[in-house]
Amino acid sequence: MKKTFVLFFVLLITGTLFCQSFHVSKIEPGNWWAGMKHNKIQLMIYGENLSNYKASFNTSRIKVEKIYNLANKNYSFIDISISRTISPGDYKIVFSKGKNKIQIDYPIHKRESASGKYQGFNSQDIVYLIVPDRFADGDTSNNKIEGMINDFKPGDPLARHGGDLQGIINHLNYFNNLGVTSLWLTPVLENNHNISYHGYAATNLYKIDPRLGTNELYKRLVNDAHKDGLKIIFDHVNNHISTNHPWVKNLPTPDWFNGTQENHINAWHDKAVRWDIHGEQITSEHLTKGWFVNDMADLNQDNPFVKNYLIENTIWWIEYSGIDGIREDTYPYISPKFSAEWAKEVLNEYPTFNIVGEVWTGEPAFLAPYQKDSKLNTGLNTNLPVITDFALRDAYDGYLSGKSGLYNIYNVLAKDYLYQNPNELLTFVDNHDMPRAMFRADRNVDKVKLVFTHLLTSRGIPEIFYGTEIGMVGNKEDGVIRSNFRGGFPGDSSSAFTYNGRTQKENELFSFFKKLIEIRKKYKSLSEGKLNHLAPIENVYIYTKKYKNETMLILLNGDNSAKEIDGNIIESVCGKSPKLLDVMNNTQQKIINGKLPLQSMSANILLVE
Repeated sequence: MKKTFVLFFVLLITGTLFCQSFHVSKIEPGNWWAGMKHNKIQLMIYGENLSNYKASFNTSRIKVEKIYNLANKNYSFIDISISRTISPGDYKIVFSKGKNKIQIDYPIHKRESASGKYQGFNSQDIVYLIVPDRFADGDTSNNKIEGMINDFKPGDPLARHGGDLQGIINHLNYFNNLGVTSLWLTPVLENNHNISYHGYAATNLYKIDPRLGTNELYKRLVNDAHKDGLKIIFDHVNNHISTNHPWVKNLPTPDWFNGTQENHINAWHDKAVRWDIHGEQITSEHLTKGWFVNDMADLNQDNPFVKNYLIENTIWWIEYSGIDGIREDTYPYISPKFSAEWAKEVLNEYPTFNIVGEVWTGEPAFLAPYQKDSKLNTGLNTNLPVITDFALRDAYDGYLSGKSGLYNIYNVLAKDYLYQNPNELLTFVDNHDMPRAMFRADRNVDKVKLVFTHLLTSRGIPEIFYGTEIGMVGNKEDGVIRSNFRGGFPGDSSSAFTYNGRTQKENELFSFFKKLIEIRKKYKSLSEGKLNHLAPIENVYIYTKKYKNETMLILLNGDNSAKEIDGNIIESVCGKSPKLLDVMNNTQQKIINGKLPLQSMSANILLVE
């Protein structure tokens, strides 16, 4: 009897000690910075048996405000406040539970100089969109990483091809030669997920995908780009993560996601429902609570822990890397209240920063309310400065494909009264989610030149998709649309990065883009000027851009036949007997016998002297 009692007592004590033991495996964010406006942060603690513990720092400058015990003891959260007078240094957070203590380093870094960082982007910029996996392979050693899904299959359009951050760094001179000013890279965070070379299925929100590089290499890319006068735009995703993310198999809280992998609703891809005054609540819920696709878990931003995590993660990346802007993916599918607070927090910390939200709808009336201070949105101010102009893109596509003429382009711009600031729209002809311009134009180079002339001389912030400047064609399939840039990969027979490596047709198109960008930079009326236009007649679109004493006259003839423009029309918008300099060709254009001749399918940029 005594032996049984002693054994029971030993087991009881051992069990009690085991229950009291705990383990901390990770803290996110893993550091912060001294002197931040955002100095009250919430730490996410990962480990085992994380309940009923105490925590403190080895400095009075960091105060633990609250510890949250969760039903899932693999996670906990701690609210801390960091004194604005704290000195940078290596501090420690001390966890204790009973007699057990754990000490973990928690660095508070010194903020680097903000000079040349967080610059934002505006209508003076030309954004160049890159899918890193398909641009250039600068480090072949990281094409396969132990412990990660091996989908390196260069011949498969839906697999990884090996492009990486080093490849982009190696070709910074190419961007300067072309003349673009900002690089938008599709997401670069860890995507340990099948068919996610594109980057939109994150499995770690604090780590660059090892097949692209490291956190340190990404920071180097930003620094090197800044030295070369280039800005970096970070493609960010608040809406969803990969179903391979550890959270999916081990939920921090039951409502961490909107539904579960086994039981969820699908998103209705109709952004109009946000502003539909007749819409049923279920319709709105399908937009913000539905899963975008089944293998991307929909984050519940209305959960306060998720909300804080995403805001702090965003600020962490901006501060760590020094990026200049964010392109926010699938913007309408995110909780509106969260998105407004997220943008406010980011722009409060970085007033010169900028954010563009992806709103995929071709209706200006549905696009406009997403922009901050919108006259059409009297409810919650989105605080979102820039939105994607899919309406203009659709009009471009209609012209390229032959479904419509230039009037549709004019018609979209005629609705600019709906926007709070039409110059704060990201404008584009094609991107990584849709067929390329050359494919839609059936390889008609003149059509492509015409729409890009409009893109770079109209209002807004223009974006060019990588390879468009050399006439990459592709087809309707995502993996082929995002084909490799020739010359960036081992075994390529020639390099489109160089004049000698490009074909004659590629050099012709490259030279056109380079010249057009130079003209845009030289004449501020093209990027900052006031737009005035005439309704197109016979597929001829006439408009002016005016800035201070500078006036540009742009004439687009989208017809297959030559035209003659009545000189009275020209004089009505440019003044009597104007002198007209064709800035692309440096030649004088004259009104002859009361007419200004236009070649078929031509774009003319004329400086009014």
